[in-house]
Amino acid sequence: MLKLANKWIWDFWFARDDAGTHIFYLQADKSLKVEQFRHWNVSVGHAVSQDLRHWEILPDAISPAQTVSWDDFTTWTGSIIKHDGLWYLFYTGSTRRERGYIQRIGYATSKDLLNWERIGSKPLMEADPQWYEKLDFAAWHDEAWRDPYLFRDPETGLFHAYITARVKDGPADGRGVIAHVTSPDLHQWNILGPVTQPGEFGDMEVPQLVLIQGRYYLLFSTSASHHSQARWARTGITPETGTHYLVSDTPDGPFRYLTDEFLVGDEVGTLYSGKLIQGADGSWNFMAFLNFDTSGEFVGEISDPIPVTLAEDGRLLVKKG
Repeated sequence: MLKLANKWIWDFWFARDDAGTHIFYLQADKSLKVEQFRHWNVSVGHAVSQDLRHWEILPDAISPAQTVSWDDFTTWTGSIIKHDGLWYLFYTGSTRRERGYIQRIGYATSKDLLNWERIGSKPLMEADPQWYEKLDFAAWHDEAWRDPYLFRDPETGLFHAYITARVKDGPADGRGVIAHVTSPDLHQWNILGPVTQPGEFGDMEVPQLVLIQGRYYLLFSTSASHHSQARWARTGITPETGTHYLVSDTPDGPFRYLTDEFLVGDEVGTLYSGKLIQGADGSWNFMAFLNFDTSGEFVGEISDPIPVTLAEDGRLLVKKG
């Protein structure tokens, strides 16, 4: 388990090199007392492990810019990809001028995963009104354009980013989608329509795409309060907070649900921001951050890996207990 004595930690993402598995995570000082304040007092921490259980804390990766900038208020969730010997950290930022309501995505680079340099003075991308909802307090509490997940198509060589976003039309409580953006070089990006259909959730956070036995699994997380009325009427399932997933035969969709049941979820929101990662033996594991305990207190730690198996119909099964 990864926990810090003086800081809460939550959303996280991985990178691997010869030193082991690196984990980058959002963190905030526990002296804030009120856990909701963590989102506005955030930086990105860094640790490395050989077994996903015992972690060596490394120097922090990035924090909000010290001068007026698109990311001078927050540096939120991202992902890391390596290209031509250089590591690219794509992350979410917001600015104090807009009180953090509008989210955009930019990047930093590193040769060693330890020393990061911001690239450019402007963000790389933001929500395109052709497809996606802009700031509209009558519909939602922010302009969602966050949590980029980067991958490269092994057949075409094209880079893809999957991003938490909301479409511009439809019932407000069901506009949550995963946006799709492509690039030939990680510098110039083409914003496309979403790879998921709206209607189920208000938002679909921290996406991750993994290939398991020929099928692509697209994970995302959401809270019980962000399930749509349409989903409730369709499924009759009590809303949960946790991690769900969709599947596809190709990395760029179309994606569909194999089941309406969450991969890991409950009404309290015990675990959140779940990710899949392979162990040294090739087996799949689920990791998430410890969100709220049974008494409703925020925990702010990252779990040990939990074994994942595959059912005959392709459903993912996380070991209980």
